Amino acid sequence: MTKTAERRPPARAAVHPVPAPPRAADRRRRRLIDQVRAYGFLLGGLLCFALFSWYPAIRAVVIAFQTYTPGSPPEWAGTANFTRVLHDPEFAAAWRNTLTFTLLALLIGFAIPFVLALVLNELRHARAFFRVVVYLPVMIPPVVSALLWKWFYDPGAGLANEALRFLHLPTSNWSNGTDTALVSLVIVATWANMGGTVLIYLAALQSVPGELYEAAELDGANLLQRVRHVTVPQTRFVILMLMLLQIIATMQVFTEPFVITGGGPENATVTVLYLIYKYAFLYNDFGGACALSVMLLLLLGAFSAVYLRLTRSEEGTA
Repeated sequence: MTKTAERRPPARAAVHPVPAPPRAADRRRRRLIDQVRAYGFLLGGLLCFALFSWYPAIRAVVIAFQTYTPGSPPEWAGTANFTRVLHDPEFAAAWRNTLTFTLLALLIGFAIPFVLALVLNELRHARAFFRVVVYLPVMIPPVVSALLWKWFYDPGAGLANEALRFLHLPTSNWSNGTDTALVSLVIVATWANMGGTVLIYLAALQSVPGELYEAAELDGANLLQRVRHVTVPQTRFVILMLMLLQIIATMQVFTEPFVITGGGPENATVTVLYLIYKYAFLYNDFGGACALSVMLLLLLGAFSAVYLRLTRSEEGTA
C-alpha cells in the first residue's frame, strides 16, 4: 500500500506593506520647497534684468538732467542737455534719416521675408537646406556682415559694380553716394536680419489648417486670393507683432552706419543711435547722449502703446 503524499499548503504571495499616504504637513513642506525653488530661479532672472537693464535705464534718465563726465562728480543741469541737443544741426538730420530708414525697412525688409516664407512653405524638396541658407546670415556676427557689405559696395573693385560692369550696366556709388547710401544700408540690414523673421513666418504658416486652402481652391480662389483671404487673416497676430518689433529694431539702427559709412556722406546716414554714440564717446558729453536716449525711449514707448491699443481694438471688433 502506497504512502499518500502529504498535502502542502499553497505558497502565499509576499505581502508588501502599503505605504501610508503622505501627511498634510509633508505635502505642505514639499509644496513650500517647490515654491522656494521656483522663486529662486525667478529672483535670479529679476536680478539680471535689474542690474543690466533697469538700472542702466534709470541711471540714463538721471544723467540726462546732469552735467556728467566720467571721473568727476555730476552736477544738476536741468533741461540744458535737452536744449543743447535740440539745437544741434545733426539732430534733425539724425531723426530724418532714422525715420526714413524705418520706412524703407518696412517697405523692403518686411515684405521680402513674408514672400520667402510663402515660397519655402510650398517647397516639397530640399526644404531644410533652403531654411539653413535663409538663416545663415543671422549666424554671421553683425560687424563681420557689415564689413563684407562694405567691400561689396566699394565703388572701385567692389563686387556690386563688377557685376554691373559685366552686365554692361551703369555703376553706382552705393554707400558713398548721398542719394543711395541709406538705401544701401537698408539692404544690408534686411539681408542680415531676415532669417529669423522667415522662420517665424514659416512656423505661423504651417499652423494654418490645410482645409481652409482646400475650401478656397474649391471656390476657385487663385494663389493671391488664397494668400489674401486665408494666409494673412490666419497669421495676422504674428504679422502685427513682427511689424512692431521691426519698427523698434530699425529705429535703433547703429552697426551698419557705424561700420560701413561712418554717418556719411554729408550726414546722409547719421541715425539717432549713431548720434548718441558720438555724444558719448567722441564729444565726451554723456548728458547729451542720455538726453537723446530719453527722447528715443519716449518716442518708442508712445508708439508701442498706441500701436498695441489700436491692434487690441481691431481684434475686439473683428
